[in-house]
Amino acid sequence: MKSIKKVLVLIAFGLMIFGASGVKAQCAMCTTAVESNNKSGASTTKGLNSGIIYLLAAPYLAVVAVGLIWYKKYRRKNVNIDIPHEKLNLN
Repeated sequence: MKSIKKVLVLIAFGLMIFGASGVKAQCAMCTTAVESNNKSGASTTKGLNSGIIYLLAAPYLAVVAVGLIWYKKYRRKNVNIDIPHEKLNLN
C-alpha cells in the first residue's frame, strides 16, 4: 500500500515538474511600457523586478514567522517527572 502511495506521489510530482509551461503574467500595456523604458535606458525595470521580489518574499517570511512562533510555543521542554512505582490505593 505504501509503495502505491509513493508511486502516485512521484507521478504527481513528475507531472508538476514536466507539465509546467511558461506564461506571460503581465498585461500588454505593462509589457510594452517596461520594454520601452528598458530600451530607453530608464531604471524602471530594476524597480519592477525589485517589487516582484519583494512581493514574492513576503508570504515566505510570514510562513517562517508563524513556524518560528509555533516552534517556540510548542516545543518539548526537558522536564523530569518522578513517579514512584507504588500501588495506588483509591479507597
